[in-house]
Amino acid sequence: MNLSSPSTSTSSHPLAPYGWDEEWERAFAPYGAQGLVPGRVVRVDRGLCDLATPDGVIRADTEYVVPRDPMKVVCTGDWAAVDAEGARPRYVRTLLPRRTAFVRSTSSKRSEGQILAANVDHAVVAVSLAVELDLARIERFLALAWESGAQPVVVLTKADLVPDAVTRSYLVQDVGTTAPGVPVLTVSAQDGEGLDVLAAIVSGGTSVLLGQSGAGKSTLANALLGEDVMDVQATRDVDGKGRHTTTTRNLLLMPGGGVLIDTPGLRGVGLWDAGTGVGQVFSEIQDLAENCRFHDCAHEGEPGCAVLDAIATGELPQRRLDSYRKLLRENQYIVAKTDARLRAELRKDWKRKGAIGKAAMEAKRGRLR
Repeated sequence: MNLSSPSTSTSSHPLAPYGWDEEWERAFAPYGAQGLVPGRVVRVDRGLCDLATPDGVIRADTEYVVPRDPMKVVCTGDWAAVDAEGARPRYVRTLLPRRTAFVRSTSSKRSEGQILAANVDHAVVAVSLAVELDLARIERFLALAWESGAQPVVVLTKADLVPDAVTRSYLVQDVGTTAPGVPVLTVSAQDGEGLDVLAAIVSGGTSVLLGQSGAGKSTLANALLGEDVMDVQATRDVDGKGRHTTTTRNLLLMPGGGVLIDTPGLRGVGLWDAGTGVGQVFSEIQDLAENCRFHDCAHEGEPGCAVLDAIATGELPQRRLDSYRKLLRENQYIVAKTDARLRAELRKDWKRKGAIGKAAMEAKRGRLR
């Protein structure tokens, strides 16, 4: 039987638990006609990858899909066309077009993006309540999550370490102000609190689990999977940080439906062309900006600035505006590395601001004489 045939019910397809549906079936059809089989990448390892296929989980070589563009390398979560059973070795021949991709910038001076997970429906950002909340880092994760095309979810882990209900409520409220439009859950893998709610959210698709080392991702993954699949190490008492217990990105089936991609702890979360994502994280600032007198208001002292008025009245915290400006500058810098026109516009803007600053200093000196 041809498993790629349109007459085959996708709900009974061997890859249905991994997210196979009618859209993937249509995208794969031309490759099925060539005798290839579909597969979903569950792990990548040095030029090889493990894929879930109708034949079971196999290992295949990625030699034929090694592009110059690092954004097109094989990644956990990709759907691929693979050699049929019997080929030795089996090769990944091509990747199906991605629906979503979670991308961060690398530390490379060449300004390259790194894909952490592909074809993701939910981006679950794990944040430990065992340490002081870093709201700016949460905003950074959320900007990348929104930009990926996935729905972000913030999970405050280790809730059992904050037994006081009032304190916990304030922490949830603080995170909620940094995450407009994003569900914020408190979860304890230790006693099971909140796991049923999270499992219900992520059961309908593919979820990627993100966060710093020590955020409790592996423990949370084990709780969702119902077994100790991921290694877990205790965090340091002094700062709540942990070591990288997860060293690869793995795609795993959840017992209640859906799949989970666990990732190593991320020390750096650099933006990568995430202008839209930044806008969604700071949607209240963009809403306020619509009432500014000037359409290109920079919110830095212009008359009639609705954003600064909101700061003055306490409607908008200064920290939010500072974080917004920082992420916008960082994102512009990253994009400008590969966009000559934007580089020219930024240089022009820097010169304009420099001239304004110089004029202000000269005027100040004149008043002091």
